This record gives sequence, structure tokens and C-alpha cells, in this order.
Amino acid sequence: MKHIKPVIRHRLFIPIVFLIFLLLINIFIKPGFLKIGLGKDINGNPVLIGNIINILNNSTELVILAIGMSFVTACSRGQDISVGSTIAIVGGVVMRVLCGNETQPTELKAPVIVAFILGCLAGMLCGAFNGILVSRFNIQPMVATLILFTAGRSLGSMAMGGLKPKAVASFSYYGNFFPGFPIPTPILITAAVIIITCIAMKKTNLGLYTRAVGINDKSSRLNGIEPSRIKFMSYVIMGLCVGIAGFIQASRVQTVNPYTIVPGIEMDAILAVALGGNSLGGGSLNLPGSIVGAYTIQTLTSMLTTLNVNTNAIPVFKAVIIIVLVAIQTPAVKRLFGRKTQAAKPALGGGKESA
Repeated sequence: MKHIKPVIRHRLFIPIVFLIFLLLINIFIKPGFLKIGLGKDINGNPVLIGNIINILNNSTELVILAIGMSFVTACSRGQDISVGSTIAIVGGVVMRVLCGNETQPTELKAPVIVAFILGCLAGMLCGAFNGILVSRFNIQPMVATLILFTAGRSLGSMAMGGLKPKAVASFSYYGNFFPGFPIPTPILITAAVIIITCIAMKKTNLGLYTRAVGINDKSSRLNGIEPSRIKFMSYVIMGLCVGIAGFIQASRVQTVNPYTIVPGIEMDAILAVALGGNSLGGGSLNLPGSIVGAYTIQTLTSMLTTLNVNTNAIPVFKAVIIIVLVAIQTPAVKRLFGRKTQAAKPALGGGKESA
């Protein structure tokens, strides 16, 4: 039991167990669920195919957003609900840079790297806007981000000049496959984001400062940490993650519809953070858990799709999970479990004395 308790108490235990549970259900429903093979893309190039590849590929935007949402939640004790609308803005900027004023350009109007950088800058600018409202004006995060949540998709349409352009086929490589390379490009981009984030966490005090500000603003200030600066930085990081995710999403289909792109992804990002063992009240930063949570959500979506559940009903299942996770983190439930733990200790102690 001594060796089992630390494993059970580990912050990744619940997310990983839940993910394994969903994978087992998928295997039961579809015995060949874990099989990975070689197929061909639309151009006839050999590529990896399989349910696991699909999950890893389809969850890339969510994983990247979950990383940014983890910083925002841990630091500001709130969530950014504008990420979906900001992706529409990023997508609009990317398409305008690549297509100019044409709806069917025969060539890219600018290098892809320029579109990527400008898209990320647009996302970071939106993040900075939210960060100023939260850190300088002390507006509650959900209220502050409600502004871009409301206006973002219209701004994305304005960025494209009201047009619906479609970029040339070569732009789709970044959201699908590069010719001759079997692994989906979004998976590689996500891996790079995770690696860079891990390096930044190890080489800097960003994680420590984020937790400190999330736990107590006043105490962190007394220890030489400027809370407003850290909060602002967390929203800029969120904006950068949105920029990367928006670029990938635009590349998948070579175009952007600001009003229908990634519907509800902000709620999925928040759910991924909660599933990962992060407190929605701030103060905890569990990036590995958030990443596992994002893959868990995509696995759940894949399972429900396999069961022929109506697409419009899938959010209901996610809502149930959110209710359970939020309820577990309420003070009343924590006090209940605390009383049970305290009641169990004397009983255990009494047993030892009588022995």
C-alpha cells in the first residue's frame, strides 16, 4: 500500500486512468482501434493512418490551446473564453496575407513564414488586450475575454475584407502532410510546441512565478514578483498559442469561415485544463496533465462518433464531465473528504494501540 498511495495521489493519475479507460472502451467497440498502417493521401503519397494517428492529428489545436489556457488559469484564477473567436481573427489575418484581395489566387502573395509570424502577432496582440484588462484594470478574466468572444469572429471577417479566399494547395502542407513525409505536420508542430514549453519551464522561473501569483498576489509581490506583469505575460502566451493553432486550422482546409471555425473549442480547452488536475481557481500549473486532458477529450469525441452519437449531442457528455470536475473542486466537497480523512485517522491509530 505504501508504494500504491504515491501513485494514486500523483496529479497525473486521474487524467491517465481516464484516458486509458476511454481507450479500452474504444478497443472493445472496435478491436482494431490501436492498429496503425500505411495508406495514401489525396496525392498518392504514403502516409500513416489509423485511429491513434487521427486522435493525435485532430487534437493538435486543442493541445496547444490547453497549454496556454493552463498558464492563464493558474495565474489569473480565471479562463480565457475568447480563444475560438481569436482563432477566427488569426485565420483572417493569415488568409489576407497569403491571398491578398483575391478569392482564388494562383500563387501565394507572401511567404508562408510571413503569414505565420503575422498570425502569431495578431494572436499575441489579442492576448495582450485581454491581459491589460485583467492585470491593469482588475477585470474578472471571463468578463474581460467576453469582449473578444463577442466581437472576434466579426473582426476575423473584416480582416479578410469580407471575402472568403482559398489559398493554393501548397499551403495545406502545414495542416496535413508534406509530400514524402508520412507523419501529419500538425503532430510535428505540436511536438515542437511541447518541447519548447518544457525547455522554457526548466530554464526559467515562469512556472514558479505563475503558481505564486495564482496562489496569492500580495505574498508574491512581497517576494519581488510583479503580479500584473506575470498575468499579462500569461495572456500573451495564450495569444501565441492561439496564433499557432489558428495557423494550423487555416492550413487544414486552405480557407477560413470566421463564423464557423472551431466552434466551442474554448470550452474544450478549459475542460482539458480541468481534466489535467489543474485547479480552476488558480495556483496550480500541471502542463502534462492539460496535454493528457486534451488527448482524452479527443479520444472521447472519437468514441462517441464511433457510437454514432449525434454531433450536436457530444457537448452534453462534455458538460457532464465539467459538472463533475467543478463539483469535486468546490469547498463543500473538499471539506466533506477532509472530515472523512480526519475521522479515519483516529480509527487507524486506535487499532494500532489495541494491537
